[in-house]
Amino acid sequence: MVGFPLLLVPLAVYNIIAFLMPGVSFTDPLIRLTLLSGEQWQITLSDMLLAAAVLLLLLEVIKGARPGAKYLTDHLLSLIVFGAAAAEFVLWPKFGNSTYGLLTLLALVDFISGIALRTRRRAGVAPAAPSVSKPQREAPQPAPAEAPAPRSEPAPVAAPAPAAPPAAPVPPATSVAESVLLDQSAPKPTVASPDLQPGGHPPSDPPQR
Repeated sequence: MVGFPLLLVPLAVYNIIAFLMPGVSFTDPLIRLTLLSGEQWQITLSDMLLAAAVLLLLLEVIKGARPGAKYLTDHLLSLIVFGAAAAEFVLWPKFGNSTYGLLTLLALVDFISGIALRTRRRAGVAPAAPSVSKPQREAPQPAPAEAPAPRSEPAPVAAPAPAAPPAAPVPPATSVAESVLLDQSAPKPTVASPDLQPGGHPPSDPPQR
């Protein structure tokens, strides 16, 4: 949103009075106020225009101090207002007085203050830009020390079972049958009994005395 240059109001009022009301004097007192000291304060039209311009300049500064206010178009409008007021003050005889000179000076202050506030705002935002685009990594916090786990005794290792002796090879059935037949056909040896005498007769009893 483009901001309206508020200082254009007193300058426009001065132009209206100067061109459309040539009989109106800026120096004639309009209001007389009696102070506590007893002195009378005479307020002229030029005093009222200057006071209004100062208050509007204060509002312009407040507007320019807000974040996001005073875009480039606002500064350009303030510059145009100041340039037009300065040209009228220098070139036209009706504007060559102290009242319009002070109004021109206030327009210049409005333009310079807007530029200064914008530059200061940029300088304050520039260092914070890297932190937004590239957030710094937080330093890893040390993990809390854990209590040492209780040592568990190693389970007893069971002794390995003794290996069984290798089984004797089982002979085939044919060999077993052959060995049995050979045992039956072989002659059995006769054992001589010591009680038998040669000839197969048992020994006679010894003679008794």
